[in-house]
Amino acid sequence: MKGMSLVRLNIKGISYSQTQNGAYALILSEEDGDRKLPIVIGAFEAQSIAIALEKDIKPPRPLTHDLFKNFADRFQIVVKQVIIHKLVDGVFYSSIISERDGIEEIIDARTSDAIALALRFKAPIFTYKGILDKAGIYLKTPPKEEKISKEEEEVIEQLLTGDDKESTKKITENYTKYTIKELYQMLDEAVKNEDYEKAAGIRDEISKREK
Repeated sequence: MKGMSLVRLNIKGISYSQTQNGAYALILSEEDGDRKLPIVIGAFEAQSIAIALEKDIKPPRPLTHDLFKNFADRFQIVVKQVIIHKLVDGVFYSSIISERDGIEEIIDARTSDAIALALRFKAPIFTYKGILDKAGIYLKTPPKEEKISKEEEEVIEQLLTGDDKESTKKITENYTKYTIKELYQMLDEAVKNEDYEKAAGIRDEISKREK
């Protein structure tokens, strides 16, 4: 059936709106192509995904998605893959394909939760070609560029403005005035206080300086 073939996606990064409070976008890129799939997500989910991507931030206690992973491990449940299977009125719907004792189960999930779990289980993420044809955007960026480019951020900003309803927080502090040493101290303090949104912002600034 046309548009029903699966396309593998990789996580390109997370962008947040400079003008729209609390609007975050998860950027997925097709593995064998140039299209990007931006998905508006909430602040908590953005934080959880950012922590799974960022190896330098270790929460002292498990977050909700970490707890789910620990729970699943204890009962020998494995997440095999995530499929973004439907797009209705700008909302993406996903399924988690899990397995226990050789029996496969399909569980409905919000896309942001499904991807946060896929990261923790190192499970692949797919969507259908038809969804990518409908919602994917072409961005002229170098294929090996890992970070979200300025051009991508501008396009994402347009997509985000006015779209996000569920998130209420945003990274607002300007960290450019601090030294690297101060930033590392602040990062440790933020993680200790379980303020992972702030930690992600500090880590972004450190990454920019250490390029």
